[in-house]
Amino acid sequence: MNIGQAAKVSGVSAKMLRYYESVGLLPAAGRTEAGYRVYSERDVGTLRFVRRARDLGLPLERIKQLIGLWQDEDRASADVKRLATEHAAELRAKITELTRMCEALERMADACHGDDRPECPILDEIAEGEHCSPGRHDADRKGGLRPAAAGKRPFSSFQGVL
Repeated sequence: MNIGQAAKVSGVSAKMLRYYESVGLLPAAGRTEAGYRVYSERDVGTLRFVRRARDLGLPLERIKQLIGLWQDEDRASADVKRLATEHAAELRAKITELTRMCEALERMADACHGDDRPECPILDEIAEGEHCSPGRHDADRKGGLRPAAAGKRPFSSFQGVL
């Protein structure tokens, strides 16, 4: 089948199909005499596998590993389980980080009057950067790579958030 048909049947766009081929998730497609790509049912099955794995948020390198295990009839299911549990743990960590970010933003929004005055504790807190940057390292927080603005005091309700 041609690239358009393979894309439609697999649920992967033709552009992504070419990309997956270029990064080695899918073997190089056969070609017609005119140079058009030709895909097999096995290729389409692999594309569906990739699409479902991407839907689960798996990174490409891990998907490559899973494809290798999927195609290896002598695989140990423990290897597959390890990859899945590692990814689940990473997702949980991201969920925790996103939850903290959301809570920090909600606290900042609660501290804002949201009126016509120009004073905005949200902007002040972001500019000061003391307690609203979840991605910063502990050394940054303690060492203060970005000093607080002179005369400004971070909101005590944000301390220890992240």
